[in-house]
Amino acid sequence: MFQPQSPFLRDFVARGYLHQCTAMEELDALAMPGKAPLVAYIGFDATADSLHVGSLVQIMMLRLLQRSGGKPVVLMGGGTTKVGDPTGRDDMRKVLSDSDIAKNIAGIKQIFSKFLTFGDGPTDAIMVNNADWLDKLNYLEFLRDYGRHFSVNRMLGFDSVKIRLEREQPLTFLEFNYMILQAYDFLELARRHKCVAQLGGSDQWGNIVNGVELGRRCDDKALYGLTSPLITLASGAKMGKSAAGAVWLNEERLSAYDYWQFWRNTEDADVGRFLRLFTELPLPEIERLESLEGAEINEAKIVLANEATRLCRGDAAAADAEATARKVFVEGGLGGDLPTIDVARAAIEAGIAVIDLLVQAGLAASKSEARRLIKGNGARLNDQPISDDALKVGVADINADGVIKLSAGKKKHVVVKVG
Repeated sequence: MFQPQSPFLRDFVARGYLHQCTAMEELDALAMPGKAPLVAYIGFDATADSLHVGSLVQIMMLRLLQRSGGKPVVLMGGGTTKVGDPTGRDDMRKVLSDSDIAKNIAGIKQIFSKFLTFGDGPTDAIMVNNADWLDKLNYLEFLRDYGRHFSVNRMLGFDSVKIRLEREQPLTFLEFNYMILQAYDFLELARRHKCVAQLGGSDQWGNIVNGVELGRRCDDKALYGLTSPLITLASGAKMGKSAAGAVWLNEERLSAYDYWQFWRNTEDADVGRFLRLFTELPLPEIERLESLEGAEINEAKIVLANEATRLCRGDAAAADAEATARKVFVEGGLGGDLPTIDVARAAIEAGIAVIDLLVQAGLAASKSEARRLIKGNGARLNDQPISDDALKVGVADINADGVIKLSAGKKKHVVVKVG
């Protein structure tokens, strides 16, 4: 097997990012020190005002590219978001308005400013929006100049299309066009920004190869595709989800404490892999940490949580989250960084149903789920098990700290502030 020599691809392989590459030896030569900075991009559709942990591998790939002397291009899908990527879906994405898309892009920009250095320098990252060219396309000219390069027979064989058809789920003509637009994005970025490589998850391989081939057919230009494996947990669950829902990267969507806890709760079998993918610790140190056994593996999980949180939320947030966790789990107290909700004193004085409070605190998604949590001995009030789902929480439950502590399991806690 070919062993890359460029710092970028050498680390890319060593840290477990590599799944497929269209022409690795050629790409490795382009990425060698002394050459012009390697320009590569990843596209992100603006379907929400934050990305979640499922997108973090791609962000870390761009960060590695920049640290290795390359130039990252962050492509925001202001145009393709109006179409919707059918990959991995059984239904059509919700159609968003231009104002919704602009709001979502503004939220996503906050994330990238934490991971990449933007500017006008040769290796500074840039952020572009494919609406700048897709919104201006003339339909007939586009079909004539570019549509002729795509075989419908081949497009029907791509997983994003084939799976939908096999499941007899509707696939609109709008969605069917997505792969053509993504290929055209690659061509435009090559022309506008000298971009020679597209990075992405393995589920994007077909779309990426389309762009590589379009560059060759239209401009006789060598372009390259590089993908990472789709990340699943050792249990087989999808990366980026927790019991409470998506693990968002933006602070407005998910507190730093909950973000830290997500990483702290990593399964033992995933620790070494996640340290390689989601931190920048030296590989020898990662090897030491993943070799820990028994209770000592918790040391590695804390390091993972600290490093991942530091990159996404900053040093202070990581330190505060660890301190809060220590106070909650080791000292049995209330950490200052625990999630909080405010409840009117009048409601507490009147008595509020504990199942309603669990739902309000986000510890249960519904009343029936709250009842199941109580029945399974998973709910606690001020660290005491709740045995009666008809319990009403009142003034007598306000503890010595002047608050009420609700818990679900051993690791989910919310402070109820009575105002």
